[in-house]
Amino acid sequence: MVMERFRVVGGGRLSGDVRVTGAKNSVLKLMAAALLAEGTTVLEDVPDILDTAIMAELLRRLGCTVEHDRGRSSVSITVPAMPGHEADYDLVRRMRASICVLGPLLARCGQVSVARPGGDNIGSRPLDMHISGLQRLGATIETEHGNILASAPQGLAGATIWLDFPSVGATENILMAAVLAKGLTVIDNAAREPEIVDLCEMLASMGASISGAGTSTLEVEGVESLRPTRHVSVPDRIVAGTWAYAAAMTRGDVTVRNGRPEHLEIALDKLVTAGAQVERVLATDEAEGGFRVVMDRRPKAVDVVTLPFPGFATDLLPMVLAINSVAEGAAMVTENVFEARFMFVDELARLGADVRTDGHHCVVRGRQRLSGAPVTAHDIRAGAGLVVAGLVADGVTTVADAYHVDRGYPGFADQLQALGVEVTREPDPDALLAGE
Repeated sequence: MVMERFRVVGGGRLSGDVRVTGAKNSVLKLMAAALLAEGTTVLEDVPDILDTAIMAELLRRLGCTVEHDRGRSSVSITVPAMPGHEADYDLVRRMRASICVLGPLLARCGQVSVARPGGDNIGSRPLDMHISGLQRLGATIETEHGNILASAPQGLAGATIWLDFPSVGATENILMAAVLAKGLTVIDNAAREPEIVDLCEMLASMGASISGAGTSTLEVEGVESLRPTRHVSVPDRIVAGTWAYAAAMTRGDVTVRNGRPEHLEIALDKLVTAGAQVERVLATDEAEGGFRVVMDRRPKAVDVVTLPFPGFATDLLPMVLAINSVAEGAAMVTENVFEARFMFVDELARLGADVRTDGHHCVVRGRQRLSGAPVTAHDIRAGAGLVVAGLVADGVTTVADAYHVDRGYPGFADQLQALGVEVTREPDPDALLAGE
């Protein structure tokens, strides 16, 4: 594989329209949910990103036929009467979301072997709640040679499950197992993210009986079987938020089509506090609705605390650190979800940002401009944040390991260029010299 980097020329201003596709953090789970029903399920508005390709290959290895129509942004998944039940390490290690096949395969096959996953370097994300929840449903689970082995030869049975933390992944896995369990399952302290609601809506269209979507208590009455469906995925609120913060940082004017402001209430309110104008855009016969962000001055620093939805999303932490790095004043940013999110800080400091961390707190003192330099992306959102930060840096910034950004942002450089800034991709000479 040829390693690439982004080349960002500072000083540009974002202006124009950009469209947000379906949410990565939803689509991957919707693809896994297709395993719950024999036949062909079609997902629409699927982003053309690396992670969807990895999930498609994982499903193929489980015996499914997967066709990705990029022109129509749709994925067709044909599931056999009995899919395979082993998810190998060579794919699972590349993407943590692969663990979401655990619940549906256990429910469909009565047994499953899934390698412990890899993914972004953003901190410890243990699987304890996934495992304990499935055990409450009657599964026997062991870990052997790096694999999670789960079985329920007599089938799963409904139970009341309390999550210690509103984990999105654990909620999804337990939910997808519970829809085929016998009796009633209650998931208390469930995640409330829009992606959870999206999954519930798809499962309901497949014949599942679920109530409480969008609240902290989900009730699932198990059914005998599900049917394939057609479903349009929810828009990606993290990508929409990235465009919103990029517009404000560059003192731009961007309309985010298909973005849902109700999914970003706190994040957009922080931009208003920073001095931006944010307004909802209604759909017309000619164009989709969304929201518009306009900034005509240097932003003001804003304090932020990340929390599970409906709080400020941890995935937007790099963007708020970046905007505070060029804002008037100082701000405190607190990370409560993933302890290693602040790995991004070291790279931002290379661009001249005045940032200091202490545990899960970070103090940022704004400067007029940053200074272009070579930096490296360590995860999806950090990579996007560094590219955006490069737009407000003097000179040229290069962001190595562009493949991280490819996992979450379709055509990122092309979309930035369409908004009027100079961002390109190029082979990374440092990676070539290192023999990568």
